[in-house]
Amino acid sequence: MTELTRRGFAAGIAAGSTLIAAPALAQAPTKITIGYTAVSDFTSAFVAKEEGYFAKRGIDATLQLIALNSNIPAAMQAGSVQVGGPTPSVMLQANDGGLDLVAVAGGSFTHKDVANYGFVEKTGAGITDAKTAEGKRIGVPGMNAFLHVLFRKWMTEKGADWKKVTFVETPFPQMADILRGGSVDGLVTGSPIMERIVQTNVGRVVSYFHNELPAGLPAILYSTTRAWATANPGPLKAFREGLAEGNAFVNDKANDAKVRQIIGKYIPLPPAVLANAIISFQKPTITVAEVNYWITIMKEQDMLRGNPVAANVVLP
Repeated sequence: MTELTRRGFAAGIAAGSTLIAAPALAQAPTKITIGYTAVSDFTSAFVAKEEGYFAKRGIDATLQLIALNSNIPAAMQAGSVQVGGPTPSVMLQANDGGLDLVAVAGGSFTHKDVANYGFVEKTGAGITDAKTAEGKRIGVPGMNAFLHVLFRKWMTEKGADWKKVTFVETPFPQMADILRGGSVDGLVTGSPIMERIVQTNVGRVVSYFHNELPAGLPAILYSTTRAWATANPGPLKAFREGLAEGNAFVNDKANDAKVRQIIGKYIPLPPAVLANAIISFQKPTITVAEVNYWITIMKEQDMLRGNPVAANVVLP
């Protein structure tokens, strides 16, 4: 073999090695499973997945339906989901019980012009206001979760005693059937499940009770364990950015039909129900003051043993 041939042969091997190695050097997408419940509070995440906002930032996202919001912290702690959307009260109670979860982004918030939550009575149950709810069995989509805590706050504000109510944990997907069957007299629920119940004449809305309380309260907190957030700063940043882009898409009214179509993929409901569903107000950020308000409400209801500091819960 001549010197020229040897050089050419060596160069060919080097080039071939480079071609083989190149794909292995490419950054593999980060797999993130996101835990959600069957309400429109998670619409920005649905959109970020379906419109490719997570994917283009290197996030291979999977949306995992969890029947009860109160189960989301345990799923994050176990690692079966990396990011979840517990309600603020569920997250704060989980931390109060020994977990170390941090809020990394905002989801949906209460808004005076958006009636996406409601107190619904079974048709003919005779519930007309907070006072007549006393002595009844009321289904809630998670004990001590967002809607349960706000409903109790509303009853107190209306001069009623929520301790005289028997609360029953009732998963969103089964709410209509449970109400129809008579196991509960009423439900504290949200869109689009609420619209389905009303449209099928199973129940009627007694009050959009959250509109009688201060606006701007976070309904869910996209959260993760502090350990995962510390170990994954790049994927966390990508998640936040993808969620924010999804949020902008949702807030553009020109995308309304597409947004409803996407919701239908993650919350299977008849087209007529989805067409009239009320999409919750979305905001991708969370503040210390917003979490602090929840701490105040929870202390009023004796839900916390310790003294959580909002600044330690919200991850900058």
